[in-house]
This record gives sequence, structure tokens and C-alpha cells, in this order.
Amino acid sequence: MHGGAEGSGAPLANRNAHKHGLFSNAAIAERREIRMLLGEARKLLNEMK
Repeated sequence: MHGGAEGSGAPLANRNAHKHGLFSNAAIAERREIRMLLGEARKLLNEMK
């Protein structure tokens, strides 16, 4: 049966949807930080021209 019956759905503490690798919060934050640093470096290089 499909629906919201008591006891249906994923078990408590289900780790099947746990994100890891490329899409983990840590990886996303790291890429965001790198983009910010690259943007600052580009601004500095343009000011030096």
C-alpha cells in the first residue's frame, strides 16, 4: 500500500539520502570559498594593469 499509514516510509535515522563527495555541504562550501578567492585575485590583477 502507498500512503501515510502508521509505520510506512523510511526507517528512523535513514542514511540512504546522506550526501557525500561532490555534493556534500563541506565540498560546496569549499568551492564557494575558492570562487570568492579567485574573484578577489582577478580584481587585484585588473587593478595592477
